[in-house]
Amino acid sequence: MVVYHRTEQSAYRHGVFPDEHGRFGPFGGRYVPEGLMAALIELDAAYREARADPEFMSELSELLRERVGRPTLLHRVPRFAETLAVPGIRVYLKREDMTHTGAHKINNALGQALLAKRMGKSRIVAETGAGQHGVAVATVCAMLGLSCVVYMGSDDMRRQESNVLRMELLGAEVRAVRTGNRRLKDAISESVRDWIATLATTHYLFGTAGGPAPYPQIVRDFQTMIGAEARTQILAAEGRLPDYVVACVGGGSNAIGAFHAFAADPRVGLIGVEAAGHGVGTGAHAATLSAGSPGEMDGSYSYLLQDEDGQIARTHSIAAGLDYPGVGPELSYLKDTGRMIGGSATDDAALRGLWTLSRSEGIITALESAHAVGYLIEAAERGELPTGSVVVLCVSGRGDKDLDIAAERLGLRSAG
Repeated sequence: MVVYHRTEQSAYRHGVFPDEHGRFGPFGGRYVPEGLMAALIELDAAYREARADPEFMSELSELLRERVGRPTLLHRVPRFAETLAVPGIRVYLKREDMTHTGAHKINNALGQALLAKRMGKSRIVAETGAGQHGVAVATVCAMLGLSCVVYMGSDDMRRQESNVLRMELLGAEVRAVRTGNRRLKDAISESVRDWIATLATTHYLFGTAGGPAPYPQIVRDFQTMIGAEARTQILAAEGRLPDYVVACVGGGSNAIGAFHAFAADPRVGLIGVEAAGHGVGTGAHAATLSAGSPGEMDGSYSYLLQDEDGQIARTHSIAAGLDYPGVGPELSYLKDTGRMIGGSATDDAALRGLWTLSRSEGIITALESAHAVGYLIEAAERGELPTGSVVVLCVSGRGDKDLDIAAERLGLRSAG
């Protein structure tokens, strides 16, 4: 059995991450053009002020409760647990797919949009891969009366057409990105260019727990309710903490949101599941923590997929939200200290997870979350889950957006 629990626990107990330089150990920081430094410093100061303001936090809490649907459900899935064939195992799902818009992304989008209004910004720019972040941003902009531009790779627009339509219906302008790989990395680059040109009126609402400081902390803090709620809920259900918390990892916002409330407790194993694509050994994957190395990308120092010359590698995943060559600095730190295991699941494993959860529990999860489900199935088959384990698995989003892909790959109907 793998040992998951070595780390600098005391640092997490005392809340020192990130440090005053925006770093998690060696990871994080700000690697940006000079023109963005003042904007990031302004954002950092505004966030710290807002976080200490009871009125801001009260408004955010009220909107999360009344408009998003928090707290989300944590419930046991006994029929799925039976498929794992591990005696006494109990699996609970943290149902972020049950939020308004159907994914965890709205937690951070709402927090940052309120912060933008507080800063006097009237325009939001954002990037999106699977489209869930874009839908969340478009939703909160409509809710709060902000104008909205979302950049999305043209390849991702093709495979997530339903989310493009949702964004447009909500009033967002969706701009196709046709440079580079035409996916999430390129959408981020275009969003930053827009932000630099319009700093006076625009806030860049970054969607994952990466990028330059203070974004990793801001996004994490607005997502920590996932793990905080799950901790309270599992103690009520089981009378103890879980043995494992499992979440899929792209950039890492749902994972760090689920993990953070448990990070200081060595009794809880943290498992972040990346996209192995066609297999890590094939090179056609997005398993950054498993196969990457530290470097600078998108304004932060963290693990990323790069070639021998330091050029960003191409990635592949059936899940658009995991199809990204980097990962946030806090997850990079958790991986390097041994506090988190960076697992991975192939496209086929994710499809198996989607199929199994759908047929055993009537829950159609997003392909991103299906990677975590597929990993759990394979971990059970490898004998890595002890008898009587209690597992909390974060379902980051619902699977409506992926039905065409899943139908074709699972043979539910002929392609086209």
